[in-house]
Amino acid sequence: MLNKELVAMLNKQVNFEWYSAYIYLDIYTYYEDLDLNGFANWFRVQAQEERDHAMLFMQYLMNNNERVVLEDIKAPRFDYQDFRRPVENALEHEQAVTASINKIYAEAYAQKDFRTMQFLDWFVKEQGEEEKSTESLLKKYDLFGTDAKGLYLLDSELAARVYAPPSLVL
Repeated sequence: MLNKELVAMLNKQVNFEWYSAYIYLDIYTYYEDLDLNGFANWFRVQAQEERDHAMLFMQYLMNNNERVVLEDIKAPRFDYQDFRRPVENALEHEQAVTASINKIYAEAYAQKDFRTMQFLDWFVKEQGEEEKSTESLLKKYDLFGTDAKGLYLLDSELAARVYAPPSLVL
């Protein structure tokens, strides 16, 4: 049986992951409207990943006989004034997700809930990868994105990204 404070934190993370998917869907549509289809694809894949992260947290709660509590998901309210800003927002958001998962991990550690810590290990690693890939995209944009040909090539590179479901087994 999970500690009730930890259950509340895990449920909050479920909703945060759904919100993350909303953010990336918002960015996806922004780039799609501009015909930057590679950037749009990159963020569509991000949205799919976040959806699966939410589902993994939900499944973990259910596997532990805990009720999943879904809350309202607020609409993202960003005003993108250039091509760079959505990527910058995404990096800031990934850092917030990392902080949230670290907070849950710290609580699981304090409760000596080793099963939850083991479950969260995958997310800790995943967040490192998420931040790194978003930072890399931001660096590439800074290097090439302000040049029309560079932006075209970067957009073409991002179009090749494909979705790969997580391999975490619960």
